[in-house]
Amino acid sequence: MRCLRKRSAVSFLGLLVICLLFMNLYIEDGYVLGDKQLIRETSTHQLNSERYVHTFKDLSNFSGAINVTYRYLAGTPLPRKKYLTVGLSSVKRKKGNYLLETIKSIFEQSSYEELKEIAVVVHLADFDLLWCDSMVRDITQKFAHHIIAGRLMVIHAPEEYYPILDGLKRNYNDPNDRVKFRSKQNVDYAFLLNFCANISDYYVMLEDDVRCSKNFLSAIKKVITSREGSYWVTLEFSKLGYIGKLYHSHDLPRLAHFLLMFYQEMPCDWLLIHFRSLLAQKDVMRFKPSLFQHIGYYSSYKGAENKLKDDDFEEDSFDIPDNPPAELYTNMNVFENYDASKAYSSVDEYFWSKAPAVGDYFVIVFEKPINISKIKVSTGTEDRQNDILHHGALEVGENIGWSKKGKQCATYLRLGEFQNGNFEVADVKHKVPFDIHCIRILATRTQKEWLIIRSVSIWTFQPVNQ
Repeated sequence: MRCLRKRSAVSFLGLLVICLLFMNLYIEDGYVLGDKQLIRETSTHQLNSERYVHTFKDLSNFSGAINVTYRYLAGTPLPRKKYLTVGLSSVKRKKGNYLLETIKSIFEQSSYEELKEIAVVVHLADFDLLWCDSMVRDITQKFAHHIIAGRLMVIHAPEEYYPILDGLKRNYNDPNDRVKFRSKQNVDYAFLLNFCANISDYYVMLEDDVRCSKNFLSAIKKVITSREGSYWVTLEFSKLGYIGKLYHSHDLPRLAHFLLMFYQEMPCDWLLIHFRSLLAQKDVMRFKPSLFQHIGYYSSYKGAENKLKDDDFEEDSFDIPDNPPAELYTNMNVFENYDASKAYSSVDEYFWSKAPAVGDYFVIVFEKPINISKIKVSTGTEDRQNDILHHGALEVGENIGWSKKGKQCATYLRLGEFQNGNFEVADVKHKVPFDIHCIRILATRTQKEWLIIRSVSIWTFQPVNQ
């Protein structure tokens, strides 16, 4: 796994050549990116979404499958579409092997009902066929019942389908073997995504050294349900590498083509940021607690030590908030760019205002009235423990309308007061006689300290049959 870096570069001339080559070869039912001499360019520029969005939109009709003939090493094509595919790509490691443990965690942490909605696809992507055969024997021995039940497939894309992997550009001054490793990894993932495009409604990518939280599927379904009607490309359930990244399955062919187009430019987790941005999802949508944890000690690259851990991971993390789509308004004096939306988002940021006065408000207006089961608000941070709401209340409202204060509810019901800067209330559905359209945080006294609202978490009521 490679840590995420924000700095990234790509050849502008190389991009144009690749696009032209790709379009030409696509018409001829090919996918290999062409003459390596045409791909190599020396000048590098930022892969900026505004700069390249027009070019990528021209390619966005690449919704067809890449022409690859896969070997089924275990399992058979599924008779019906599932809800979620869990995809893993694995290669031989110099030290350690965590694939069996990862597969075991996926199945053990899922209930019987959840298993009915999951398909697991393992791409054994190493060119050493003896290793592939050995791994298939181990997998079929340990997980035979899951293979028979149609929950597990093991595949292999033959080496003949891979593009050039030697003599590629050395972006970031990476050594040649590192460039080859990460470039092949991009193609490994592209072939896996291509295979999984029609297996389920959604797809989540894992690495082959991961432990899952209990009932991770139910937590993912809960988040997807809460985002219904809102646009998203990638939902993230881990902050590490290419772990826990969720997609609509209908986006997989485009993502596969995208990874192939830029396979030699940069690591896959960097490319994913550009893919998300080019499809107009500006912000990271990451949910906590994380549902997947990295467990590998040795990397698949040269067996190097890799001790990265996701400190937001929880073994039992079903209690993930929903935070339905909403608009946020405040009359507080916002400091710099610490705007209201940052308290409600899934990223590690917060709302920060100068000292609030009595009557100042922070309002969340939902797109449609909702049933809420639980509300939790946290203010202040570890390094600014006094920037809390010292005197405040939380109210819920109905009958939405416009006023001088912006979009607001006409009537509010107070649910309680903040205690030591925090507010939490459960069983909201039985305390409020209406569907909630607004939540309002109200300062009940003027304070001299500034205010940080670190997070606003909303849990919605989910019917038992969902």
